[in-house]
Amino acid sequence: MVKVNHSLNFVTEFDETHPISQRFLQLDEISQIKMLESMLKDLLVPVLLPEISKINEGGSYAILKVAE
Repeated sequence: MVKVNHSLNFVTEFDETHPISQRFLQLDEISQIKMLESMLKDLLVPVLLPEISKINEGGSYAILKVAE
């Protein structure tokens, strides 16, 4: 099988007046992105996996997977 990587683009808006947002925004951009992507993956993958399985049932030419 040949793998084709693709991604969805999410945006998170922070209230810069909130103390937690202020702490988060002090992190470097790479750390911010890693943290947000990790949180999204932890929250969304368990919900999406059953739907991905339905999509892949009987898949003959392509299978959708969650990338690590």
